[in-house]
Amino acid sequence: QVQLVESGGGLVQAGDSLRLSCAASGRTFSAHVMGWFRQAPGKEREFVARISSDGVRTEYTNSVKGRFTISRDNAKKTVYLQMNSLKPEDTAVYYCAAAGRSYYSVTDYPPEYDYWGQGTQVTVSS
Repeated sequence: QVQLVESGGGLVQAGDSLRLSCAASGRTFSAHVMGWFRQAPGKEREFVARISSDGVRTEYTNSVKGRFTISRDNAKKTVYLQMNSLKPEDTAVYYCAAAGRSYYSVTDYPPEYDYWGQGTQVTVSS
């Protein structure tokens, strides 16, 4: 069992940066692939980034490549999402998620993730 709690969201201006954190409880955090998703009002939840259990491999959706960086600290049981050069279209509720399977068997499909946090709001004004 893994419980996830996100933090770090807020209201920022276009071009600003934010770092989201996702703190996990449970003994198996280091065995899970971790992902970040987001959901804007009226839209489906979409994949943002994921990171392998050892932190070596990462994947990003095209719209955030070069601006967002996912990382993890297994000793602290925390995964991060550094978001730079934020745009109004990045406005959404951001969720972290954990998948208890191998990295290459996990894609950007939300049902493949076993555990979810409650989300943190990110609002980017123009």
